[in-house]
Amino acid sequence: MSNALAVATVTQALSLLIADNLAPEMDLAVNVETRKPPNEPPTDPTITVFLYQVTPNAAMRHTDLPTRGPDGTLRKRPAAALDLHYLISAYGEEATLVGQRLIGCVIRTLHEIPVLPKDVIELAAQAPYLAGSDLAASTQKVRFTPTVMDIDETSKLWGMLHQTPYALSVAYQASLVLIEGRERPVPAQPVRERTVRVL
Repeated sequence: MSNALAVATVTQALSLLIADNLAPEMDLAVNVETRKPPNEPPTDPTITVFLYQVTPNAAMRHTDLPTRGPDGTLRKRPAAALDLHYLISAYGEEATLVGQRLIGCVIRTLHEIPVLPKDVIELAAQAPYLAGSDLAASTQKVRFTPTVMDIDETSKLWGMLHQTPYALSVAYQASLVLIEGRERPVPAQPVRERTVRVL
């Protein structure tokens, strides 16, 4: 499990993973930015990594309850189980299909490396604003899977980005991110008296 910096650490690590795997197909300098798609499309080759939604993980949503041993002692803190939803967009010179080449590199990278590597997480956590992130020590791995979106869903998503022109994009879900609570819950009090009634 991880602390509250896990969400931002996954975003930073995803951008590093993409940036480090653009070669050999791309021989251009590419900006990989963790931001929403810009209102003014950049002219330089650019990839944006945008976390547009965070949702509870359906399979693990009950891990928010503390776990106790047979004697009532606390074994595990409550945790929030999350899925992170990313929109990854590409920009560049259309005459040479830069955006399409960049999207191809993103798809190839996340197909080859679907699980976020520990060394990339550690590198991401070196950012000053992520000091204290412990995601790299978590036993729970973060896996990326492509999200299938039809035309209607895509239109709604881009409509949410007010005055942002559409760009060639792919959507991915990152699962599973567990954020552990800071404080231990108050231990349950032992039973002092048992009363049995027969009706």
